[in-house]
Amino acid sequence: MGVESEKKFITVEELKEHNKAGDLWISIKGKVYNVSNWVKDHPGGDAPLMNLAGQDVTDAFIAYHPGSAWQYLDQFFTGYYVEDFKVSEVSMDYRKLASDLARMGLFENKGHGTLYCLSCVALMLSLVVYGVLKSESVLVHLVCGVLLGMLWIQSAYIGHDSGHYQVMSSRKYNNFVQLLSGNCLTGISIAWWKWTHNAHHIAVNSLDHDPDLQHIPVFAVSTKLFHSLTSCFYGRELTFDPLARFLVSYQHFTFYPVMIFGRINLFIQTFLLVFSKRKVPDRALNIFGLLVFWTWFPLLVSCLPNWPERFMFVLTSFAVTSVQHIQFCLNHFSANVYVGLPNGNDWFEKQASGTLDISCASWMDWFFGGLQFQLEHHLFPRLPRCQLRKISPVVRDLCKKHNLPYRSLSFWAANASTIRTLRTAAMQARDMTGPVPKNLVWEAVNTHG
Repeated sequence: MGVESEKKFITVEELKEHNKAGDLWISIKGKVYNVSNWVKDHPGGDAPLMNLAGQDVTDAFIAYHPGSAWQYLDQFFTGYYVEDFKVSEVSMDYRKLASDLARMGLFENKGHGTLYCLSCVALMLSLVVYGVLKSESVLVHLVCGVLLGMLWIQSAYIGHDSGHYQVMSSRKYNNFVQLLSGNCLTGISIAWWKWTHNAHHIAVNSLDHDPDLQHIPVFAVSTKLFHSLTSCFYGRELTFDPLARFLVSYQHFTFYPVMIFGRINLFIQTFLLVFSKRKVPDRALNIFGLLVFWTWFPLLVSCLPNWPERFMFVLTSFAVTSVQHIQFCLNHFSANVYVGLPNGNDWFEKQASGTLDISCASWMDWFFGGLQFQLEHHLFPRLPRCQLRKISPVVRDLCKKHNLPYRSLSFWAANASTIRTLRTAAMQARDMTGPVPKNLVWEAVNTHG
C-alpha cells in the first residue's frame, strides 16, 4: 500500500493538454510518457506521435511494435499514471488477440514469400531486358511492358512488407531490400512511403490527417472536402476551387484513366520529399537509389527501336501497375470517413470503419500482396502477409461480437462500390450553388451521369 500511495496521477483531461510539439505526452497501459524529444528520432516519423499526442496509445503501440520495444519505454516515463482511463471491451479483446497471435509465433513465422517475390522480380527483370535488347518484335516488346508492370507491383509489395516488419535476417539486409525494391526498382522513395504510409495507418480515412484521401483537385470521396479542409499532414489548404469542382464532377469517369498515370504523381511526390527541407532519413541513400532507377529505366526505354514502341512500352507498364493503384483506392475510398484526429482508445473501431477487404481465392494472394485483407493488415501491420488469411475468420468474429463493420467484397464489387462513392460526390459537386462553366457536354453528362 505504501508504494501505491506514492504514485502520482493525472486525469485524462490533463493528459490531453500535452498534445503539442515540445510538450508531447502519451500513455501506454496507464503509464504516462514524455516523448517530446523522441519525436524527431522516432523511426515511424513524427506524424504518428503528433496525431495521437495527449492520448492513450496502447493499441497503436501494440500494433506497431514488437515485444522487445517495451524495454525502451522507461527512459520516457514521467512518473505519472492516468487515474481515470477506462479500457473499452473492444480494446481488451484486441489486446488479447494480439497476445494470442504473438504466443502462437505468427509474427515471427514469415514464410518464404519475400524469397519467392525477389526471385520472380529478378526473373521478370531478366526477361524484360532480354526481350528489349534481343527481339525486334513489337509483340515481344508489348509483353515486356506487361512484365515490367508486374515487376513494379511485386517490388512494391516487397517494399511494403519490409517497411512494416523485418523480412530479412538482419535490419541491415532489411534496409537494403527496402532501398532495392523501392528506390532502385520502382523509382519511389522508401522514405516517402514511410512518411505517408505510417500517417495513413494511424489516421486511416481521416479527411484532414490521412494523406491517402487528400487528392483534391482530382478526386474527392466526401462532400466534406468541398469546404476546403486544411491538410494537417501537408500543412496546407485543400482548396476546392472551380477547377477542383469541375474535375471532381467527372471523377467517376476519370478514375481509371488517372490511375494509369498515377505513377507519375508518385515520382513527383518522391522528388518533392527527398529534395525538400524536411528531415529525411538516409537522404543520400534514397537519392542514390533514385539515381539507379533513373539510369536503368530511361536506358532500357531508349533501347527500343522507335518512339511509338517506346511510348507503347511505358504506357503498357504504367497501365499494368495501375491495377495496384486501383486496389489501394478500393480498400478505402468507399469506406467510412471522418474529420479530425484519431482517438487512441478506438483503434479497432477506426480501422474497421475505414477499411474494405477484397475477397479472392487463396491462389490469388500473390497478386494482391496480402493487402486484400486490409482490415487484418491495419489491425496487425507487423503480421506477415502469409498469416493474414489465417486470422481473417477471427477478426470477422470479433467485428460481429462488437457490432463493427467487416466489409469483404469481390474485386469487381469493390470497384462498383468505389465508383458509386465517386459518382455520389460528383453529382453533389455539380449541384452546388455558384457559377460554373456550362456547355453542351456539361449538360449532357450532368443529365445522364
